[in-house]
Amino acid sequence: MSFSHEFPQNPELRYLNHAAVAPWPLRAAEAVKAFTEQNLRIGARDYPEWLKIEQLLRQRLMRLLNAPSTADIALVKNTSEALSFVAFGLDWQAGDQVVISDQEFPSNRVVWEALRPKGVEVIAVSLTGSDPEAALLNACGPRTRVLSISAVQFGSGLRMDLERLGAGCQQRGVLLCVDAIQQLGALPFDVQASQCTFAMADGHKWMLGPEGLGVFYCRRDLRERLSLHEYGWHMLEHAGDYDRTEWQPARTARRFECGSPNMLGAVALEASLSLLEEVSLVEVAQSIQERIRFLQQELERIPGVELLSPKTSERQAGILTFRRAGVDNSSLFEYLKSHQVVCAQRGGGIRLSPHFYTPIQVLEDTLDLIRTLR
Repeated sequence: MSFSHEFPQNPELRYLNHAAVAPWPLRAAEAVKAFTEQNLRIGARDYPEWLKIEQLLRQRLMRLLNAPSTADIALVKNTSEALSFVAFGLDWQAGDQVVISDQEFPSNRVVWEALRPKGVEVIAVSLTGSDPEAALLNACGPRTRVLSISAVQFGSGLRMDLERLGAGCQQRGVLLCVDAIQQLGALPFDVQASQCTFAMADGHKWMLGPEGLGVFYCRRDLRERLSLHEYGWHMLEHAGDYDRTEWQPARTARRFECGSPNMLGAVALEASLSLLEEVSLVEVAQSIQERIRFLQQELERIPGVELLSPKTSERQAGILTFRRAGVDNSSLFEYLKSHQVVCAQRGGGIRLSPHFYTPIQVLEDTLDLIRTLR
C-alpha cells in the first residue's frame, strides 16, 4: 500500500532531514485543522473528547516503546526536559560518575555536566573503536551510577546495541538512560528487551509529529526515586479535584507532567503515530534501510566521497553522513540547499536522513547533484 498521498510535498523539494525536524503527514495537518476549527467554533466544550485523544496517544507511545503500561509513559515538552528529570531527580553523592559517549548531542552531555557542582564526574567514551559497547561498559566503574547513551548518534548515525548495554548495566548495577530520539519511529525500540531504566524522545523527528511534545519512559520501580522539581495541578494523584487540600504526586508517570497538557501537540502526534502503526515499524525500518543502502552504494561510486557513517546494516539507522574531498562542507551544503535538497551539516560532513516514504527519485536527484558538483 502506498502512502505517498500522506506527504503532498512541493514536487521540487528533496526532503532528507528527518533526523532534524520532519514534515507532518497529511492526517496530522488535517487533525490540527479540525482541532483549530473546533476551538474557533465551540472552544473547549468537548474537552472530554480531547482527553480521549490524549489517552490514544499514550497507548500508541506505550506500544512504540513496548512499555509495560501507559502508567510508565509521561508526555513531556522535549528530550532535554526528560533528561533533566533524570539528572536532577537522582540522589547524587560527590564522586559519583556518569558515562556518556564523545559523540552525544548537547542535550545528552550538558545535562550531566551541569551536575559537576554536586561532585559528579562525567566520563566521555570514544565510540570509534571496533566494539563501542565494550568501551562504554568497561568505563563503568564502582562509582558509576548512570550510563546515558543515544540509541543512534546524531552525527554519524551509529546505532548502539541496546540489549547488550542493558545486560551489561544490569550486571554492574548501573542505570541505563537512552536518548531514543534518532531511533523511535524509524526502527523498532523495546524498553523491556533493552532493560533500560529511562528512555526519552521528541516527536518531531522520526515520529513525524510537532515540536514541543515528547515522551518520557521511566521504569516503574524508579518513578518514586526521582525527586520532583516541577509541581502543579496536573501531576497530582487526584488531579481535577480542585477543592482537595491534601495532595500527593501521581503514582503513574503523570507525576512528571506538572501542568496543563499540550493538547494541540497531542492531536498532531497521535495522528502521525497512527500512520506509523498502520504502516508497521517493521515495514518502516525495512524501507528506511533500503534507502540508506541505496544512498551508500551510489555514494561509494562517486570519486572523492567518503562515508562517515557505519557501513554495516546492524549499525545503521536512518542517517548517512558523508563528505567529498576538495569540497568544503559549507559550500556543499549551500549548493544542495540551492537545489531544494533539505539536509544538514553534522558529524563532520553532510547528513542525509530519508524516511520510509521518501521517493527513490528524490534520492536519485540528490545523488545526481552530488555527482555533477565540481
